[in-house]
Amino acid sequence: MISDNVKKIPALRGVFNFLFSVGLAALFLYLAFSDVDFGEVLELVSQASIFWILIFSASFMAGHLVRAFRWKVILNSVKPDAKMWNLFGALMIGYGVNCVTPKLGEVTRAIMIGRYENLSRSSMFGTVIVERVIDIISLGLAVLISAFIWRSSLYETFPWLETALYITAIILFAVLLMIYLSVKFRGKFYGYFLRLISKISKKVAERLGYIFDMLIQGFTSLKGTRNYILTFATSALLLLIYAFSAYLGFFMLNMQSEKEVTFVMGWILMSISAIGTVVPTPGATGSYHALAKSTLVLLFGFGETVSAAYAFLTHIISYVLFIVIAFVMFLLLNKQHTSLLNIFKTNSEET
Repeated sequence: MISDNVKKIPALRGVFNFLFSVGLAALFLYLAFSDVDFGEVLELVSQASIFWILIFSASFMAGHLVRAFRWKVILNSVKPDAKMWNLFGALMIGYGVNCVTPKLGEVTRAIMIGRYENLSRSSMFGTVIVERVIDIISLGLAVLISAFIWRSSLYETFPWLETALYITAIILFAVLLMIYLSVKFRGKFYGYFLRLISKISKKVAERLGYIFDMLIQGFTSLKGTRNYILTFATSALLLLIYAFSAYLGFFMLNMQSEKEVTFVMGWILMSISAIGTVVPTPGATGSYHALAKSTLVLLFGFGETVSAAYAFLTHIISYVLFIVIAFVMFLLLNKQHTSLLNIFKTNSEET
């Protein structure tokens, strides 16, 4: 009876997390669209340029091809011949899952690439965490650049932003320091730290030990000057592509006819709205809309309705692309790897 109740706890926690994320999405969606006529938003979206939608979609997907390549670079010392097809497929499947259940996609893509490339799932999850750490650092730098290049004060418009950056920087520094000490002095520092935590809670110490093991595996997979340079270069290229995609979004709704639009505006819009992806909502639903609309209205002076339409259109395009491509890649990769498995079985039986 007790064991049945224990088994129910993770399930209940999962239901609670899902409902919490959906509730957050609903709250942010209300904040984004409560002061506009949604009928007018849909009317603007229906008039969007098909040509620019296709260009935006191509740019958006190019960014994820670069992301898959960066993942290959990170995996280079573990498996240099990892296939881009498998990496891209696992990446898109993960994003597809994130559109339904936030953050579960990271676990999913680690499991998928581990299966496709015959690699340890825990080490693959470590590389996914490494990617996320790099993304957070990149996002912080993008926001700092935005504050530097925008003439009016970014921090005055978003007063919470500076505090958030300081807190993120402190947390990242602490995590990176812990990882460095754990890798450099694993026998001493790592064991001492876990023993210290275990005095407070053995369960927490075991959990932290597991997480740090994955992090260490992820960071130790990134070796060599060439790989460090490539990781930095692809991360910078990712930011440029995402900023370019945000810039292209203006043309889908003919916003350039209302006022001049620039790549710098795309960069700032990308930087601020990307913070929405950190909020645990399905596919950044709501959090992205609220931040994108606020940036367009408060910083750039666009109207409430067209700004809401921009947020709605760019998000729905990315959402549909993630879901459709995730489904297609899942079918193709499963069919491919099932066929290979059958071939191996046949050859072994003949032998």
